Amino acid sequence: MARAILPLRRSRYSLVAILLHWLIALGILALIVIGLVMTQLKITQMLEFKLFQLHKSIGITVLLLAVVRLLWRFTHRPPPLPAQTPPLEKGAAHGLHWLLYVFMFGMPLTGWAVVSSSPFNLPTVLYSLVPWPDLPVLPNLANKAAVSHILAWVHAYGAWTLIGLLAVHIAAVLRHHLLKREPILRRMLPGRGLPSRD
Repeated sequence: MARAILPLRRSRYSLVAILLHWLIALGILALIVIGLVMTQLKITQMLEFKLFQLHKSIGITVLLLAVVRLLWRFTHRPPPLPAQTPPLEKGAAHGLHWLLYVFMFGMPLTGWAVVSSSPFNLPTVLYSLVPWPDLPVLPNLANKAAVSHILAWVHAYGAWTLIGLLAVHIAAVLRHHLLKREPILRRMLPGRGLPSRD
C-alpha cells in the first residue's frame, strides 16, 4: 500500500505550495487587469485613484506571498518533471520558473519604487487599513519626477514582458495536459489525490 501511494505523493506539490501558487496567480491576474484599466481606458480621476490604491495593495500582497513562496521552495523540494521530458524542455521549464520568480519580486518592487519616488507624495495604505512606508532614499531625491518616470517606464514594460511570460507558461502547461497527456497541471490543482509533503 505504501509503495502505491509513494509515487503519487512525490508527483504532486504540497498543499502550501499549491495555495501560494494560486493566490499569487490570482493576485498577478488582478494586477494586470487593474493596470490595463488604469492605463488603457478613459476613467474618472476618482476611479483611477481607487484603482491605484488597490493596485498598490495587491502588489505588496503579491510581494509578501512571493517571499513566503520562495522560502518554501528552498526548504521543500518540488516534484520532478515526468521522466520522459526531454532535457531541453526541462531546462526551459526551470528557466521560465525562475524568471517568473524574478518578476514576482521585480514588478512589486519597481511599483513600490515608483510610488516612493513620486512627486505627488501619495501615502500607501494597504486596503485602506495598514499604512505602508516608502522605500528609503527615493522620497528625498532632488530629481524625483525624472526618477519616477524612468521607474514607471520599467514597471510598465516589465508588465508587458510578464504577460508574455505567463502566456508561454500557460501554453506549455496546456500542451503537456491536452496534447501530451502528462499530469503537469493536475499536480498543481487542489483536491485531486494526496498532495506531496516534500
